[in-house]
Amino acid sequence: MRWLIVIALIIGLAACAQKERPEEIVSKEDKVVAEKEIPNKSGESMNEIEENQEIDSSAFEHRKAMQWGENVDGVNTRMVTDEKMIALTFDACGGPYGNGYDEKLIDFLREEEVPATLFINERWILEHEGLLLELASDPLFQIENHGTAHVPLSVSGQLAWGIEGTASPADVKEEVMGNQVTIKSLTGRAPMLFRSGTAFYDEVAVEMVNELGLEVVNFDILGDAGATYSASQVHQALIEATNGSIALLHMNQPSSGTAEGVRLAVRELREKGYSFVTLEGKALE
Repeated sequence: MRWLIVIALIIGLAACAQKERPEEIVSKEDKVVAEKEIPNKSGESMNEIEENQEIDSSAFEHRKAMQWGENVDGVNTRMVTDEKMIALTFDACGGPYGNGYDEKLIDFLREEEVPATLFINERWILEHEGLLLELASDPLFQIENHGTAHVPLSVSGQLAWGIEGTASPADVKEEVMGNQVTIKSLTGRAPMLFRSGTAFYDEVAVEMVNELGLEVVNFDILGDAGATYSASQVHQALIEATNGSIALLHMNQPSSGTAEGVRLAVRELREKGYSFVTLEGKALE
């Protein structure tokens, strides 16, 4: 049974992290130039936003990474608390296989007043700008940064689940700041948290994210394995949560078992005395 789950996870993550074909990519340089000409809701220019979180990526060019994975130095996986609280986090990965919207899931969270942190990729945003604005205006939801191209974060092109990561410090900066600028320009709020595509990093890339003013957040509960779990598997994963757990799930695969599994787990966890919170303002470890 374990090998079947591993295979499903590989397929799910590979599909979710699928990059656009070269002919589908609009020049990022052209896109950012166009965006800089448009003021955001707070009146700042895009150039000012970038200056607020500027680092010299060349300072990291000769750094050699020694770690690679989901839990390298600097990656947060839990909230620091003794209280019975859990953070549900949902990724929206974007791309050809990840541009869906799980309306049933979001409707349930709203009906039951379950707050959640949404890590949203730029490709999903470009497909669903109206939905992003709707979600960002809802006090139940916290919008955070899930990267620009949805790739692993590496200073040397490391692979995760068959997906090639960023190949240099300059690429790391673009993967973070490209979407950072997009989210801030549309919502008026700069994300404070970052999760990479595939949730893989090296420790130098994580340090760069911190220098850019964001914390890296992964998980201690694998909630839906790249939206490949059945409803019963999602339910079983979530009820294993403990005080301060952060669960990783997906909101971009409406045909998955995620919505039903979350519905079952929320009811049971509340009966056990747990509450649900966003990650905003929480101490992380």
